[in-house]
Amino acid sequence: MPKLFAWRMAFLVSVFCALAVTKSPGQTFSTLITLDGTNGGTPLEAQLVQATDGKLYGTTEFAGTCGGSEYGGTVFKMTASGAMTVLYNFCGGAAGYNPNGGLVQASNGLFYGTNTSGGAYGGVTGTIFKITSQGALTTLVSFDGADGQDPIASLVQGTDGNLYGTTEGGGAYGGGPYSNGTVFKMTLAGSLSTLYSFDGSDGSQIGTIVQGTDGNFYGTATSGGTYGSGRVFRITPTGAPDLTPIYDFCSQPGCVDGANPYGLVLGSDGNFYGAAEAGGNANAGTIFKITPSGELTTIYSFCSASGCSDGESPDAPIQGSDGNFYGATSAGGAYGYGTVFELTPGGALTTLYSFCAQAGCPDGAYPVDGLVQDTNGIFYGTAVTGGSVSYTCAPGFFGVPGCGTIFSLSTGLVPFVQPRLTMGKVGSKITILGTNLTGSKAVSFNGTSASFTASANEITTTVPSGATTGEVTVTTAKGATLDSNGPFWVTPQFKSFSPTSGPVGTPVTITGVSLTQTLSVEFNGVAASSVTVNSDTQVTAIVPTGATTGNITVTTAGGTVTSAASFRVTK
Repeated sequence: MPKLFAWRMAFLVSVFCALAVTKSPGQTFSTLITLDGTNGGTPLEAQLVQATDGKLYGTTEFAGTCGGSEYGGTVFKMTASGAMTVLYNFCGGAAGYNPNGGLVQASNGLFYGTNTSGGAYGGVTGTIFKITSQGALTTLVSFDGADGQDPIASLVQGTDGNLYGTTEGGGAYGGGPYSNGTVFKMTLAGSLSTLYSFDGSDGSQIGTIVQGTDGNFYGTATSGGTYGSGRVFRITPTGAPDLTPIYDFCSQPGCVDGANPYGLVLGSDGNFYGAAEAGGNANAGTIFKITPSGELTTIYSFCSASGCSDGESPDAPIQGSDGNFYGATSAGGAYGYGTVFELTPGGALTTLYSFCAQAGCPDGAYPVDGLVQDTNGIFYGTAVTGGSVSYTCAPGFFGVPGCGTIFSLSTGLVPFVQPRLTMGKVGSKITILGTNLTGSKAVSFNGTSASFTASANEITTTVPSGATTGEVTVTTAKGATLDSNGPFWVTPQFKSFSPTSGPVGTPVTITGVSLTQTLSVEFNGVAASSVTVNSDTQVTAIVPTGATTGNITVTTAGGTVTSAASFRVTK
């Protein structure tokens, strides 16, 4: 069963008056694929992903050759113009079924995904699988409940090469689907470790997590927390010492700050952006920004326009190559079946498209999965129902015939390049996605040249010595310049410090890598009274008044790093 809250269900069965579609000039919406059951149906919570072969990969939760309205599901790939190939049909059993989350292409070139049901333990427990671009699938993990169940969210690859994910239920404190849940780590070979088990009061129904520039992971619990309406949390890659809540929703009267958050993205400013599916000024959801320390700003409250033509119940947006945010709402809009929107960082919203613009909804309805921007500049997304066929893949959920659609939306943005991982240390191997990259002449990290190899859709390179945080730039064979759609954060490295002890006022020399953009130094949490950047490998900091014995932390434009040893403050 897909994740749908009672309040969302109320949205989905409502029908609004027919108004004109809100569409900005110069934009082109195209229905690329109509899902018909045989090629899958109901792509729920399954954002598409661009791969190194230039194609888009995704999943559908239901249908396919082995399933119908409750079981089954598929993995597929498609070209940017909409030519689709089904790679795998889930038929239950040990392989699992209902792949509710999207895929991630790991550094080994394989795709990893999750099923919310089936596996060795059956029922709504679920699996983790890997699959090749040709459709050869291997089940790596079968959840048994104690290690979690119902892994509904997409996996992410960390800078350490491991995959990280969440489950919506189960864990050390039990609970079925949609209760409690876990955060876990898995090697590419399939060795799973539970990092944290939720007990319900500290959160439940956990969404996709994202790695911050400090190396920690940040995520959302859709319910639970101090006020019962969800929270944003932080957890280390090892799960130690514990999970840290940084914001609890519905902390303001009327829940104007939002309620029921689901998923975050890392913005180009190093802060996180996400959506609360309810709450806000009209209880229709919000888009928010939150700092790593937990300072929250509501950027937009939905249902601000007449008739909720701006949409209701948003999903987490992505940041486009122009710096604005793009996303979808699963309800509202001109016809009540959802929208695609553009939102500036300052909070100005434009409704780009309202779904079900034609009788029978051949363009689709209820786009609950969010968007992806291909490096060709075009946005792609999915709608969970509608389309030009009458067969319904998820009867009882949506009330609109059809198995869903895959669509594109061009807003005139130009091609760009995208590092697969957006952060890494000097010497890290990095894959850069793009189009027409064969014969590229140069690659640079914020102006520092890097050696590389190029093919049509990807460049492989390593972060060069002396690189600083900023845009990655590729010069193509024809001399065109392609910039990344955000900064690449060059992670600092901490090597040593000298002396190892001393009183307040002592100059301490810190050595490391990528220290040129140092912003601050702290002694056990107290900011140094003076910081001097000597070179890319050396910083001098003065022990401040109030400092106590503990670790030294260096924060640069590329992230934060902490010494393994303690500096001892003497009298």
